[in-house]
Amino acid sequence: MAESTIRTRRWTRREYSRLIDVGVLHEDDPIELLEGRLVVAEPQHTPHATAIDLAGEALRQAFGAGWRVRIQLPLGLGPDSEPEPDVAVVRGDARDFLADHPATAALVVEVSDAGLELDRRLKARIYARARVTDYWIVNLVDRVVEVHRDPIAARRRRSRYRDVTAMAARERLVPLAAPFSSILIADLLP
Repeated sequence: MAESTIRTRRWTRREYSRLIDVGVLHEDDPIELLEGRLVVAEPQHTPHATAIDLAGEALRQAFGAGWRVRIQLPLGLGPDSEPEPDVAVVRGDARDFLADHPATAALVVEVSDAGLELDRRLKARIYARARVTDYWIVNLVDRVVEVHRDPIAARRRRSRYRDVTAMAARERLVPLAAPFSSILIADLLP
């Protein structure tokens, strides 16, 4: 007997938005659209939530006026991805995004433990393709921050970061878009 192939369907951001508009999905459902797939977000336990709060606070201080530090709000990255990073730093004012979500970010931070491989592979590929120049993973498992820089935006599965470095708690990290600020890695770890 021949093995059957499972056919799947990819969604666009427009279709995803429509699913919310008609009530199939709700805005507070823990779902992200990643490369056309509806992906359920990992639950947030206390250290995860604390790390998000710490990163938001550190980045508000580092970036200052003219920048928005968005906590778990969508980015509209191309026609088929609408991730909701734990933290994203974008230029502008909150009202600048009434018509649509930001199409890029100066910096994206994902806090990760159980979803580490998703953040390292799929999300890194999506952020690189969108030319997010600074992508950090606060790795709660190894207690480091993985810094991804120098994106190569290529066709879907080939986008990646050329420079990936793991930084320990005692080291300081300078955001590319805020070169006069530095953040102690320990200040990002719960």
